Amino acid sequence: MRQCLQVMQDTRCAYCEANISKSGHAHIEHFRQRHRYPQGTFEWTNLFNSCCREDACGKFKDGCPPYDDSKLLKPDEDDPDGFLLFVSDGTISPLADLDYRARPRAVETLRIFNLDAQNGALRAMRRVAIFPHLNTLQGLMEISEEFSPEDVKEFLEGEIQNTAHLPFSTAIRHTLKAQAI
Repeated sequence: MRQCLQVMQDTRCAYCEANISKSGHAHIEHFRQRHRYPQGTFEWTNLFNSCCREDACGKFKDGCPPYDDSKLLKPDEDDPDGFLLFVSDGTISPLADLDYRARPRAVETLRIFNLDAQNGALRAMRRVAIFPHLNTLQGLMEISEEFSPEDVKEFLEGEIQNTAHLPFSTAIRHTLKAQAI
């Protein structure tokens, strides 16, 4: 089962996108908690690989008081790009223009999985993952006058494709796209 989940998710946590390839860094996570939804114990649509962080993701979620799981973004159904903004300093926030149905889902997902804790490890990990790409962007901006806007955009799109497999790729993508505008 774990190998099938890895094929779907690669080596990243379903919630935070941290690297979970090392032994002991992942567990099979039940999106809907087993004690509240026992019939979902072996239901594929309820299973994900999650990191083993106590202060975020699946383990943090399981320690939360009762909540409505239909108010959460589900990794296999919801694209975070439609709900969340990842910033180069490692923070995540709901998109500004969300409607009255989407905003509570984005806010609740950040809260239940503790994905944007003020001083949390995930913020720092995202910031570290983004940093080399900020350096690349800075170098690109310094020489951008030598290239057409189309060439700069093509380079950034290539960088986005090249980072799609990396931990925290959504945060990296958002950072690169913000510069491409």
